[in-house]
Amino acid sequence: MHQANKAVGSNRGTAAILTCGPKRNEGWGRRAFCAALFFLVGFNPALGEVRIEASTGGEVSHYLELFAVLRHSGERIVIDGPCYSACTLVLSTIPHNRVCVTRRAILGFHAPKLVDDYGREYLAREATREVVAVYPAPIRNWISRHGGLRQRPIFLRGRELMALYRLCR
Repeated sequence: MHQANKAVGSNRGTAAILTCGPKRNEGWGRRAFCAALFFLVGFNPALGEVRIEASTGGEVSHYLELFAVLRHSGERIVIDGPCYSACTLVLSTIPHNRVCVTRRAILGFHAPKLVDDYGREYLAREATREVVAVYPAPIRNWISRHGGLRQRPIFLRGRELMALYRLCR
């Protein structure tokens, strides 16, 4: 069984390893997701930070696994480009004081959807309520002011985003 490992270290001498390979009955889809994450989320051990440069989202459970490792690593998260869909859950997982944004950061939010075995998509009202509830209050308020989560994405960027999260130095 092939496994890809990404070291999530620290400039304080500690390290956690994110092991990402196919689990039973998951195969290539999970492997592709993991490979994409390793390329989309850059790590700079000298600075003790993880940089999100471009993420279109994906399976929520995979992002929650990654963000749980990052939460425990103590690393700073730099959002330095598009962070859409499931990627935005970084805001509900990583403490606010460890997240910063650059001028290139764009957060894209939309309502979750369920996909059946035939690939048909359905609205997930309960899941939408649950997702909104886990975001920090300032993000929930912003979502509410912009009409709530719908199928069509809404984007938080620029001054609005920098009013909620500090600009990276």
